[in-house]
Amino acid sequence: MAPPLDQRPNHKLIGVPGSRERLATPALILDLDAFEFNIATMADWARERGLGLRPHAKTHKSSVIARRQVDAGAAGNCTATLSEAEVLVDAGIPGVLVTSTIVTPDKIARLMALNARAKGLMVIVDDVDNVDALNAAASEETPLWIMVDIEVGCGRTGADNPAAAIDLIDRVIASPHLRFAGVQAYDGSVQATPGYEERRAELDAHLENLRQVAAELQRRGTPLIIVSGGGTGTHDLDARGGLFTELQVGSYCVMDRIYNGCDLDGSGSARFRTALFVRTTVISAAKTGFVTTDAGLKAFSTGSGDPVIASGGPQGATYAFMGDEHGRITFAKKGQGMALGDQVECIAPHCDPTIALYDCYHVVRGDTLVDIWPVDCRGHW
Repeated sequence: MAPPLDQRPNHKLIGVPGSRERLATPALILDLDAFEFNIATMADWARERGLGLRPHAKTHKSSVIARRQVDAGAAGNCTATLSEAEVLVDAGIPGVLVTSTIVTPDKIARLMALNARAKGLMVIVDDVDNVDALNAAASEETPLWIMVDIEVGCGRTGADNPAAAIDLIDRVIASPHLRFAGVQAYDGSVQATPGYEERRAELDAHLENLRQVAAELQRRGTPLIIVSGGGTGTHDLDARGGLFTELQVGSYCVMDRIYNGCDLDGSGSARFRTALFVRTTVISAAKTGFVTTDAGLKAFSTGSGDPVIASGGPQGATYAFMGDEHGRITFAKKGQGMALGDQVECIAPHCDPTIALYDCYHVVRGDTLVDIWPVDCRGHW
């Protein structure tokens, strides 16, 4: 079992000038200046366009960050799991939307217990039997707010066609213990498409199901309170499209190599700053042309390419995995080198699964460790 945050080796460095350079590694770094810039930038951008934000906690997995987002004006947070929702609700975060279906009897019982103590809890459905099960478990005293999930290209969950979505909406409205909150339409398949125009074309085609559902509800006079979806990769396009009332942006608050490679708004410039890094230490310099570090496969997400060295390494040096516990910094030129104990910071290939490997963020401002925040939604089910 991991020790409490105030008993970690790095805790004694909080407030010490230069402590960023002295951290025991591997360490997950959150640059507070960049993080605060990202939170404010997205909040201001959405406010100017009359859009709501319900950022997705599957990225940051931290009740502290969720609170920062709500304090900046977000309606709440999304969660991918029931356990993440339990952590956020118990931390006082309102407006939690569980973006995965809750289907087993035990989890439905937990969902009802959570609904009784939550403020503004919602959950998605994409199946009539699940609607009936949730209605049977809910009560007149504490009805459950429901979002109907619509397939728009992600291929994971969601009513497969507009007619099926309308049937689900009708079933929810007819259920005495449920309340229809709106629809979810999340297209994860286009979020990381690098080119803005290519992403626009793909998204436009995928959202046809949502357009048809919205048109039918308008024709029938059924209020569509919330249309929730989108993400960091499509946020600018989602605003221009006019279909969504709120966005489930996630990675914007920290960024990673994937989203740094995307033209997010068509300008070719970066709207958000990289705030998340993994700090690692050189533990062997015995070989020629490279050194070995203490951050390997267990310190970064895999499957999205290699980390990118952001600071501390020689010009042109590259990072690669050398096994579970070790990484390799390969030099670009003869004569380059690093010494034992030297440290570098790397940009994660993919922020969400990298964060999920750590228990805490080492929050820095400039060269100083200023706090340690828990990744308290990690390791739940």
